[in-house]
Amino acid sequence: MFGRPFRTQKGTPPMKLRSDSFQHGGRIPAAFAFGQRGADGRFAPSQNRSPHLAWADLPAGTRSLVLVCHDPDVPSRADDVNQDGRRVSADLPRVTVHHWLLMDLTPETGELPEGAFSDGITPRGKAGPEVAGHAALRHGVNDYTGWFAGDADMGGTYYGYDGPCPPWNDTIVHHYHFTLYALGVDRAPVDGAVTGTALLAAIAPHVVGQAGIMGTYSIAADVVDATGA
Repeated sequence: MFGRPFRTQKGTPPMKLRSDSFQHGGRIPAAFAFGQRGADGRFAPSQNRSPHLAWADLPAGTRSLVLVCHDPDVPSRADDVNQDGRRVSADLPRVTVHHWLLMDLTPETGELPEGAFSDGITPRGKAGPEVAGHAALRHGVNDYTGWFAGDADMGGTYYGYDGPCPPWNDTIVHHYHFTLYALGVDRAPVDGAVTGTALLAAIAPHVVGQAGIMGTYSIAADVVDATGA
């Protein structure tokens, strides 16, 4: 199913993004998540596969593409996150976390196969910015880098895709937005270990179109049961 389109010019078809891995507005399967609900109701590692994505009807003048995945529902404070006997309140202000920054896709690529950019959890993070097996592509740094900072086993720089992992005791469903930006330049104008905020600011003057798809995910059993997410 195609997600949210972006119309660029009157009379032209809207740019579209879709996935065979999940439906727009539907639950993302646990296979594409970093974490899932374990037998004890807490966190358990998941398969962390990157989802299939495909696009169509790119606007005239598209010379390259940038893909960004973000979650705007992350707790702004970690006091209660994943703590026994506590819940993360729905009233807590939320912040945005970036899960995937993929740059320099060509318009001709057309789609990304499932599992092509992640197929498991990599402690300390995947290498980057160059993308293994995809010489022309680059990855940015996702926000697991900050989450795991100082962790003796997991701390490192996390390039590429790392999927959903909301707190197992959160009280709300998280929404994961995959947005494809069509650029009028051959290469995203950034270098090195770029973050989501920096990448979006750099490409803003060059965007000629965009399209998005959104999926939901939760680990908390009562949230899943109540919402289907």
